[in-house]
Formats: sequence, C-alpha cells, structure tokens
Amino acid sequence: MANKANSIALFSFNTPQMRAFHLTWMAFFVCFFAWFACAPLMPIIKGEFGLSLAQVANINIAAVAITILIRLIVGPMCDRFGPRKTYTGLLLLGAIPVLGVAASQSYESFLFFRLGIGAVGASFVITQYHTSVMFGPKVVGTANAAAAGWGNAGGGAAQALMPLLVGAVVMLGVSEKLGWRVALLVPGVLMLVMAGVYYKFTQDCPDGNYDDMRKAGIAIEGGKKGGWASFKAASANHRVWLLFVTYGACFGIEIFIHNIAAVYYVDHFGLSLKSAGLAAGSFGLLALFARALGGWVSDKMAARGTINSRVTLLFVMMIGEGLGLLWFSKADTVAFAVLAMLVFGLFTHMACGATYALVPFIDNKALGGVAGIIGAGGNVGAVAAGFLMKGTGNIQQTLAILSGMVLLSAVCAIAVRLTIAADSAPAAGNNAIA
Repeated sequence: MANKANSIALFSFNTPQMRAFHLTWMAFFVCFFAWFACAPLMPIIKGEFGLSLAQVANINIAAVAITILIRLIVGPMCDRFGPRKTYTGLLLLGAIPVLGVAASQSYESFLFFRLGIGAVGASFVITQYHTSVMFGPKVVGTANAAAAGWGNAGGGAAQALMPLLVGAVVMLGVSEKLGWRVALLVPGVLMLVMAGVYYKFTQDCPDGNYDDMRKAGIAIEGGKKGGWASFKAASANHRVWLLFVTYGACFGIEIFIHNIAAVYYVDHFGLSLKSAGLAAGSFGLLALFARALGGWVSDKMAARGTINSRVTLLFVMMIGEGLGLLWFSKADTVAFAVLAMLVFGLFTHMACGATYALVPFIDNKALGGVAGIIGAGGNVGAVAAGFLMKGTGNIQQTLAILSGMVLLSAVCAIAVRLTIAADSAPAAGNNAIA
C-alpha cells in the first residue's frame, strides 16, 4: 500500500489514516474502560457475594482467559473482513456481557459474565492492526504505541472513575448494592455508541475497504490470504513466539495489576475504596504517555541504528520492569508502594509499546496472525499470574515471584536480537526483518 501516512497530523481528522488513528484509540479506550470497570468495585462485590481470595482469583482469571482465544481469532478476522467490520462486531457483541454483569445475582453468574467481558480485551489486536496498515515505517511504532497507550488509559480511567460514579449514584439515594450495578451500565452503553461511530467514519486501509478492494482486484497487504492462512503463517515464525513471551511478561503484568491493585491497597494498606481506586488508577493512566513513549523511542532508535535497536530497547525496558516490580512487592508503606508502582509501570507500558513497534516488521503478509498471537501472549501472562496468585494465596508473594519471571523473560528479547543479527541484513531505513 503506497498511501500509508509517514507523519502523524495529531489534530487532523481529514484523512482516513488520522480518522482511523483517533477512532481506534477511542474505541480501545471504551473497551478497556468496560473490561476493567468491575476491578475497582471488587471490594464492594467481594463483600456482597462473600467471595474468598480464591474466588476473586477465579474472576480475575476469567476476565482475561477468554481474551486469549478471541485475540487469536480477531487478528486473522481483520485480514479476512477488515478492521472496520471486525471492530464494530466486537463492540456490539462485547456490550452484551458488559450490560449483563450488572444483573448478576451470585458468584456463578458474575463469573460467567466476567468471562464474557474478557472478549472485549481483543480490541487491542484490532487497534494495532488498523494503525499498522495506515502508517508507514517511519512512524508506525509511534502510531501503534500512542493508539494503544491512549486506549489502555481506559483501564486507569475505570479504576479512578468507577468508584466515583458509584458514589454519585449513591448520593442520589440509590443503595450501594444497586449503585454498582447502575454504574456498570455506563460502559455497556458507551460500547454500543462507539460501534456506530466506528462503522460510519473509518475504512479498512488507506485505499478503502477490503471488500471493495478485492472486487476491484487491488492487492491487500495484510489481508491477501486472510483467516486461517494468516494464522498458520504467523505461527510458523519463531520470532512471533519469542515476542509472545515478552508481551506476556509486560502486558500480562499490566492486566494483572489492573485486576488486583484496588483489592491490594484496601487489604494490605487499609485504604478506602475511593483512595484505592485513585492509587490503582494512576498505574493505568501512565498509558496516556508511557506506551507512546516506548514506540516513539523505538522509532528514533531504529532510524539511527538497525532493527536490533528496537529489540535492545525492549530488553532494557523489561529489565527495568522486573526490578521495579520487585520494589513494589517489598514496599511497606502506601507512599513507597505508589512510587514503586509508578516506576515499574513506566517501564511496563514502555515495554508494551516497544513490543508492538516490532510487530509490523515481523511478517506483513500475515499481519493479523502476528498481531493476534503476540497479543494473546499478554493474556496468557495475565492468566498465569492469576493462577500463581490463587496458588500462593498471597498477592505480595505473587508480585515478588512475578518480578523474577519478568527478568527471566527478558532473555527472549535477546533471542530475537540474535536471530535477526544472524539471518537478516538491514534494509533501507534499517526497519525490515528478512
């Protein structure tokens, strides 16, 4: 595709590239807000349903487990049907469990709807796919990371705003038992609105929509084969699986922190629900700039060096994440815990941005499959962390163990670098993997 944008006109909506950029991060923000809307309310829900720590762990696992499968599916679906239709469908179908969770009356029904809500986490893959086909090599890392980062901030916004929304509903005379249910209707409605906006104002790629292009005989970069063929091609690439592991160690940890931070601050430090929500929300709100920073630095390093420069950045960010997470697990006061969380959160978000700054260069003929598999790695990491917490029965101990696992997984970044150095020569602009 010759019409990819090689610059980001941030305040413009006049081109299909910039409309896709803005609407995809907005849709992602709404999806992440919906995905994590329950997390800051878990102290209330835990009390109402009389949940044990093991049951809370089950809910956290359910919230991310189904996303693994859906991310593997929606990547190739983007190749086949285009990101416009795929995103619209996900928003419409994902709104059902988001609205349904407000009606849950037991642990079992809440767990069921929480499992369904996990599907909206696949929105990330579509976001990264859409920006990858819209922007050229000079800025694609920045575009991917900025769209993902601003969308990711929906998780932080949910942490901070949902307790305030419940408080506002209660002030109107509604009981707290009903208030959290009313509050959870808001993200579901937002998803339905966003579905209509996305379908009307975006297109699949700079040259139009995939259906029209196929009818006209125009070649499609990421969607030439589509579907199962895209998935098979991506799964045969060992670089994809190395990044699958690294993404599990950065984005997986991010999801895990979103799910447990509020409960951790309430149980371990005795904070109120609102204070815990604000503390936990600060981690997610780092995504407003930190993930974009990771992608931007990756682009700049690649412009001055080689593709290995992108991988080196990822390795350094993961080392910083692991050390910061260890500090967070050992913090014994609220002030140090929040400071440590912000430090390791900065490295975590930047590592996520650095990972997806590499994705467009792995295999552009199977872009959907690559984006889907690596994206699923993030959820595998979150599920693994959830099972670890269930096994230890202690959040603080779980955090300490995870810090060591993050440091070990950084080796995968080095493996990617050695592989590229061994069998790939730098192309023009030093941005290609052979």
